Amino acid sequence: MKSLSDIPFSLLELAPIRLNESVGDTLARSIEFARHAEACGINRFWLAEHHNMQGIASSATSVLIGAVAANTERMRVGSGGIMLPNHPPLVIAEQFGTLDALYPGRIDLGLGRAPGTDPLTSRALRRDDMRAEHFPEEVAQLQRFLGPADPDARVRAVPGEGSRVDIWLLGSSLFSARLAAEQGLPYAFAGHFAPRFAREALELYRARFQPSEVLSAPYAMLGLPLIAALSDEEARYLATSSLQRILALMRGEPLWLRPPVESMAGLWNEQEQASVEAFLGLQVAGGPATIRSKLERLVNEYQVDELMFTNDLYDQGKRIEALSILMSLR
Repeated sequence: MKSLSDIPFSLLELAPIRLNESVGDTLARSIEFARHAEACGINRFWLAEHHNMQGIASSATSVLIGAVAANTERMRVGSGGIMLPNHPPLVIAEQFGTLDALYPGRIDLGLGRAPGTDPLTSRALRRDDMRAEHFPEEVAQLQRFLGPADPDARVRAVPGEGSRVDIWLLGSSLFSARLAAEQGLPYAFAGHFAPRFAREALELYRARFQPSEVLSAPYAMLGLPLIAALSDEEARYLATSSLQRILALMRGEPLWLRPPVESMAGLWNEQEQASVEAFLGLQVAGGPATIRSKLERLVNEYQVDELMFTNDLYDQGKRIEALSILMSLR
């Protein structure tokens, strides 16, 4: 049985825009958050690709990775993830090859196969609706672009070739778990929004893993929503910002991060409450003792090698305090 002290802790950042806040202020807060994360000993700081979502400022993911890496020194920085069907693999190879050249040994390239947006925006991104069906081939193409230099290749990623940027496969279902296992790649499951398939996907990944030049044994990471506070009562209060945001997502409304409220009563109906709570089924919320107990249970239950947390608290001070609480448990 693994203990919490054996498990690296990492963060997934969506650059959440607070209600009535500018994008510039949001990004400044995200960079400040990253600095504190590094100071606390966080292992990785990943940014997620989303498009046409009011309330999320991480659409230009590669640009933000560069900004975070420039403002930190040691922590690994990467994508959680780049939605590969939105981009030509050559472009991603060049972008991440450039990032690796600027910040050697610190860049992770997490890849997903979902669009990260709605169908209309997908078309605005010039995304072929069938591109996701070719995800395995495009991952392999990207690996070739980032692999050893081939002087006979007609198309080469410059920068990129020879960089061997670490590639992860991300998923919220079984597809990427199976592909990551077959290719011998590290795998991250999006338990922060898709708890339903977490156990099955992680078990499938471990059972079917084939050793590769990248990994000799499976390496799995689980994403979890985190609400860490000084007490369980305070955590319940702070969590209402996240509840309001998920409720807005389900209603198709803007995803502004709103201040916490004393009660959600009157803000949702019973069906909406059930849907939001199912969405956040793996949420880890509470004071230090409660957080520790929940994390120990999850690590033992899911047998993961690393945990990655979302930390969508409205108040920046509370968000930074949550990091200290989390890291004090290791």
